[in-house]
Amino acid sequence: MTLSIAHVTVDCHDAAALAGFWSALLEVPVDAEASEYFATVGRAAEATPVLMFIQVPDKTPGKNVIHLDLAADDWQEQIDRAVSLGAKHVGDFDEYGAKWATLADPEGNLFDIGAK
Repeated sequence: MTLSIAHVTVDCHDAAALAGFWSALLEVPVDAEASEYFATVGRAAEATPVLMFIQVPDKTPGKNVIHLDLAADDWQEQIDRAVSLGAKHVGDFDEYGAKWATLADPEGNLFDIGAK
């Protein structure tokens, strides 16, 4: 039997609101039944993995140890789009033959957008 990633789960304060941000950024719909307590993005669209957002009373403080790395040919435009959707642009990096920007979603979870 082989394991596969079913969900990438994000602890958050408002599951529906954060799912809405990621839905808009990835252009994949928020699944039906989203609430402030629980929401998913991509299940109905059969995306893999599905993003799952769960409200927790106390998020782990500090830098998140797992983050999403996204890639785009038009990476600067995608960075600008993410910021227009509510992301914060944390910094730009050009190291080890790769170029990327680190951003934070509306709840402060870090993610990267890299140039293809």
